[in-house]
Amino acid sequence: MTTKKTLSDLKEAVSEKEAVVTAAEETKAEPAKPVLDSKGRAYGTGRRKDAVARVWVSRGSGKITVNGRDIVQYFARGTQRLIINQAFEVTNRTGQFDINCVVSGGGLSGQAGAVRHGISRALVNFEPELRPALKKAGFLTRDSRIVERKKYGRHKARKSTQWVKR
Repeated sequence: MTTKKTLSDLKEAVSEKEAVVTAAEETKAEPAKPVLDSKGRAYGTGRRKDAVARVWVSRGSGKITVNGRDIVQYFARGTQRLIINQAFEVTNRTGQFDINCVVSGGGLSGQAGAVRHGISRALVNFEPELRPALKKAGFLTRDSRIVERKKYGRHKARKSTQWVKR
């Protein structure tokens, strides 16, 4: 590194460095592009507990189909349907997309979380500018909590046999 003897030498060095920084910013300022298939759909995989959801999002009237059935038939509890629709409420896109998803594994609660995760990832593929809102709400983060395995010599994962004094 060279030392600067005068103030004008220092000003020249700073202006050269600023020119390099602005050139680097111009090259990486490209906006993300949508990732769509030949049918105009975006795909996203969602996971929660043991459930895995494959989700396709396309423009439409807001119809949600899960494993070939309507969402009201598949997810009977209102809280599960509420979880699924959270991604649309955060992004103000309620009723603008048709959702078709295939879910397998786990129970209904885990499947609802997996569908929400898949919808969020598919929405980001459809409209990349929605990513900050979904990321801030925590819908793009995979919830890694899973059931702990049963250990040998125990009733459950941690429950031990009852201790008897006599």
